[in-house]
Amino acid sequence: MALTPSAMVPLGTVAPDFTLTEPRTGRRVSLDDIARDRRAVLVMFISNHCPYVQYVEEELVRLANDCLARGVGVVAINSNDVAAYPDDRPEAMAERAEEHGYPFPYLFDADQSVALAYGARCTPDFFLFDGERRLVYRGQLDGSRPGNDVPLSGEDLRAAVDAVLRGDPPLAVQRPSAGCNIKWKPGNAPE
Repeated sequence: MALTPSAMVPLGTVAPDFTLTEPRTGRRVSLDDIARDRRAVLVMFISNHCPYVQYVEEELVRLANDCLARGVGVVAINSNDVAAYPDDRPEAMAERAEEHGYPFPYLFDADQSVALAYGARCTPDFFLFDGERRLVYRGQLDGSRPGNDVPLSGEDLRAAVDAVLRGDPPLAVQRPSAGCNIKWKPGNAPE
């Protein structure tokens, strides 16, 4: 499996607005819906078929439940080209969210504009914003990867959540996430 690293968007970047459909419920969900009255917001780019996402999926659910209980809004977005990767189609997204008990909306970015706006490059790719919607963390969940024998803990992202909730400055060390590249539609891939 080839690893694609995250782009490491500059800290302080303001979260781009979005309104996308949640296949599980059919409702439209915006960044405002996720961020309203929240102390921070975690935006995750994931997909159904990516083995790196599948590997961390249980930890993502645990982390999301912990974040939601602490006043952090959480959302996941799938931006993959479903014509080329039908396992990521909206119906399959709804099934996966239900099967794995996602406590967060799992939204479909059909035209890939949200992934492009966020600078997302891989799945999983994580973006944590403070209460002012300024980027305070972008990077890996933790150092665990399939087959590397590092325990899956979510420690890097959890430390970033702890820091933002304490009002501390962004973590000095932030390592890129890595996983499957986002499956871009022809002509959409960033340079």
